[in-house]
Amino acid sequence: MFRAILLRQVTRRLEIGGVLQYVCTPRGSIMARKGGSETETDGTTGQWLVDRALRMAIWSAMRLSYERRVPLFGALARAATRAIPNFQRRMLDNLDHVWPDRPLEERRAIARASADNIGRTLIEHYSMQELAQRMADVEPEGPGWEVLRTTQEAGKPAILITGHYGNHEMAFICLTARGISAGGLYRPMQNPFVNQHYVDAVAALGLGPLFEQGRAGMGRLLRHLRGGGTAIILNDLYVGGGIEMDFLGKPARTALSSAEFALKMDAPLIPFYGIRQPDGLSFRFVLEAPIPPGTPEEMTAAFNRSLEARILEDPGQWFWLHRRWKRKWQGGKGMVPGLHPAELPRQKSR
Repeated sequence: MFRAILLRQVTRRLEIGGVLQYVCTPRGSIMARKGGSETETDGTTGQWLVDRALRMAIWSAMRLSYERRVPLFGALARAATRAIPNFQRRMLDNLDHVWPDRPLEERRAIARASADNIGRTLIEHYSMQELAQRMADVEPEGPGWEVLRTTQEAGKPAILITGHYGNHEMAFICLTARGISAGGLYRPMQNPFVNQHYVDAVAALGLGPLFEQGRAGMGRLLRHLRGGGTAIILNDLYVGGGIEMDFLGKPARTALSSAEFALKMDAPLIPFYGIRQPDGLSFRFVLEAPIPPGTPEEMTAAFNRSLEARILEDPGQWFWLHRRWKRKWQGGKGMVPGLHPAELPRQKSR
C-alpha cells in the first residue's frame, strides 16, 4: 500500500541540483529527468527514498548560515551512525581490523570524529560558493606547491594524489582561484539520484572537468594530461582489479593507475591533503614533495605511507566508512577461511 502511494507521488519537483521531475517506469523503479533534458537517471524506490531524505536535509541546512550548517551536518552524520547500525559497525570493524589493541572507546571516538568530518564534507560540497570565499586567502604550502607551479608554467602535466582525508575538494577551489584547472577522476555513487546532483554541484561552480571512472573517463583524463593539465586522483578505495598492498598494516587491493599515469606522462606525482583545522571550518592545503619515480608498485606504496602518516596524526579525518580491506572471492568458489569482518566481500551481520 505504501509503495503504491509513493509511486503515485513521484512527480514532485525539487530544487537542489537543478529541477528534477520524477516519473514511474514500467518496472516500478523511479526515473529522474532533469530540467526537461534528455538526461535520465533510473534507480530503485529505496534509492529514491534515501535521496529524498538527503535532499530535504540539505535544503533545510542551506537555510542556515555557513557557520551553523557545517557543524549541523557533522552532528547529523554522527547521529546517523548511531541510528544506522551498519554504518557504525563498518567503521568499527575497520578500526578493529587495523588497531585491535586500541581500547574500544578510543575506536568509537575515532568513528564519531570520522562521521562528523564526513557530514561536514558533504554539506561543504553543496556550499562550494561559500567554501570558495573562505578558501580565497588560504595559501598552498609545502614543497609540492612550487613543483606544481613550475610544471604548470612549463605547460607540462602534473598528478595530485590524495585520499578521503579532511576535505580534498578544497584543492579544486584553491587551484582554480590560482588559474590552475585541475581535472578530477571520480567513482560514481551507487545511488544514481544522489550521484546526479552531487556531480551537478561541482559543475555549477565551474571547477575543473570531472572524469567518470571507467575506460571512457580514463581516455578523457589522459587527453587532459597530454594537454598539460593537472589531475586530482583519490587512491584509497578498494579496487578489485588492483593488487594487494600493505595499508595500515593490512593487505588492501590498490590501484596502480596514478603512478602509471605519472610515469607514462613524465608528470610529478604529488601527494596533497586538505587538512581540517580545529575550528572545523577552515583548512590547510598541503602539497608534499613529489614521489620519486620508480616502479608503479614502489610509487603507490610511497603514497600509502604518506596517507598513513596523516591518518596516524589525526585518524578522525579519514573516511573509515569505506570498505578498504575487503577481499576478493578466491576463484569464484568461496572465501579464505577465518577472514576478519572488515575483509569480507560483503558486510555480514554479527
